[in-house]
Amino acid sequence: MELVKLQSWVIKNQKRVIVIFEGRDASGKGGAIKRFTEHLNPRAMRVIAMPKPTELEKKQWYFQKYTQELPEAGEIVFFDRSWYNRAVVEPVMKFCSTLEYDRFMRQVSEFEHMLFEDGISLIKFWYSITKEEQLKRFSKRKDNPLKRWKFSPVDEMGQQLWDKYTYYKEQMFSKTHTSFSPWIIVKTNNKKIARLESIRYLLSSFKYYDKLEASIRVLPDPNVIMRFHQSFQHID
Repeated sequence: MELVKLQSWVIKNQKRVIVIFEGRDASGKGGAIKRFTEHLNPRAMRVIAMPKPTELEKKQWYFQKYTQELPEAGEIVFFDRSWYNRAVVEPVMKFCSTLEYDRFMRQVSEFEHMLFEDGISLIKFWYSITKEEQLKRFSKRKDNPLKRWKFSPVDEMGQQLWDKYTYYKEQMFSKTHTSFSPWIIVKTNNKKIARLESIRYLLSSFKYYDKLEASIRVLPDPNVIMRFHQSFQHID
């Protein structure tokens, strides 16, 4: 109900909102997005999950394809992975060159600052999962024929390249966590709690109608969800 109220406020006030979901494979991004969006008006929200770049896109400015998916006035856009593919997955898997990676890391905060200055609200979630829990979820995916499609060769490398993922993840946090576009760390070993606290964080970020009269808690639990600079103990 509170998400519906938030969306109504976004529509009426012609706000533009982006919610990014990043994290290691099997951290629960897709399932969380489903819970966020299942009761929202589909005419005023979109879920973006970018496919593998085309040959044409590889020759374009990296952010070009993402600018085409930015929210219209009165719209919320949920990114199931985002431009931050280039900060972690691509260098780990060698899908980009060192030059391309370095250029992205120089440009991304400037890009997000332009969004901020133009009035777009940007929420960046990092779904944090332990190595042990990721392995459990991978095993369940492989054993379940209805979920096997979720398991890819890139996923399979996640455990082997865990430390390399960690290195690039930390580089990303240290260089792209800003006052206007902070990283919000969500502990996701418990999927249900992670989803609820993520929703609460989004609700707490806006002063929508009748928020004070909400019958549920709208402030997130700081033991589950916190800004990067407040997260002293990282589980992944």
